[in-house]
Amino acid sequence: MTSLTIHMASLTINPTRIEHIKIPFYSSNPIKIPSPFFTKSPPNLPKPLTIPTNSVSESSVSLPVESIDDDDNDDDDDPTAELSYLDPETDPDSITEWELDFCSRPILDIRGKKIWELVACDSSLSLQYTKYFPNNVINSVTLKDAIVSICDELDVPIPDKIRFFRSQMQTIITRACNELGIKPIPSKRCLSLLLWLEERYETVYKRHPGFQKGSKPLLALDNPFPMDLPDTLYGEKWAFVQLPFSDVKKELAALEKSFAFGATLDLDLLGIETNDNTLIPGLAVASSRAKPLAAWMNGLEVCSVEADLGRANLVLSVGISTRYVYASYKKSAVTTGEAEAWEAAKKNCGGLHFLAIQDSLDSDDCVGFWLLLDLPPSPV
Repeated sequence: MTSLTIHMASLTINPTRIEHIKIPFYSSNPIKIPSPFFTKSPPNLPKPLTIPTNSVSESSVSLPVESIDDDDNDDDDDPTAELSYLDPETDPDSITEWELDFCSRPILDIRGKKIWELVACDSSLSLQYTKYFPNNVINSVTLKDAIVSICDELDVPIPDKIRFFRSQMQTIITRACNELGIKPIPSKRCLSLLLWLEERYETVYKRHPGFQKGSKPLLALDNPFPMDLPDTLYGEKWAFVQLPFSDVKKELAALEKSFAFGATLDLDLLGIETNDNTLIPGLAVASSRAKPLAAWMNGLEVCSVEADLGRANLVLSVGISTRYVYASYKKSAVTTGEAEAWEAAKKNCGGLHFLAIQDSLDSDDCVGFWLLLDLPPSPV
């Protein structure tokens, strides 16, 4: 790989040993993010399937027919319809990991109660499934049965893993997964699901006859105060860096080929467009025990890295709601300016950034490489 371009001097991860030298960020062309952000859907997407009247959710979720405009009665344009889709060109046995949300929506049923919805997909959106539920059947048994129904209906195997991003649903989802032999993974790296929900909010929920404008999510996402970093995750030095997008792609290709530590993103699916010369900001961490450090990091579902300008530290977000103080620095006009420049570079790239673990900051190789993306909170 091309050497990481270091735009800030090596900073020790222990704040008592920080060395700091200002090196300015280079300017770069902004990444083009389509609007809406989530733009790609599987080819030849069929009309959503309307669940028959014996659905568990039909009796209380359905709204009177007269409340729906005649123009919206077509299945492919009906916000009350449910979706069951598997890309015909996809091998069902290849779909081993799902992303899942089971939560209330800003929609009221005929009882005046919030409707709940199960949304499931895989990271490529080759599998897409939605189903409405009344609020009085929300438990692990309902979810377990729904997962089995998805597999039966679409003729796909029970997944090996299911990722989910709401901590409040962890007990129900974990119990349902455990009963089916599925590994539940609490993680905000459910990017396909999160962006699909954002798209559904605009194109489905807001058009639903029971939509409640201004309704806040019943289960808001956590953003707790960051904790001290565990000893196993300590590096020895770190630096703000940037890589041309062409080199980021090379790193991701090497990651997929060598099965090294790290994680990638499907940028085509996310609709992110940029040129190869655009500089992507990142954080490089050096350690004499880089391989064990990368191995520990690999099991954490790394989500993002952010600079907390007020507290003069870096925050590492992992899993659903775990946040660590990853490193600190002595606050000054110089260090604040550098942190601001790094955050501005992230914003210029639509939130795209990376974390690289190396043996040393002068190394041409990465032991671990995670491509990360900041996302706004889900609207539902």
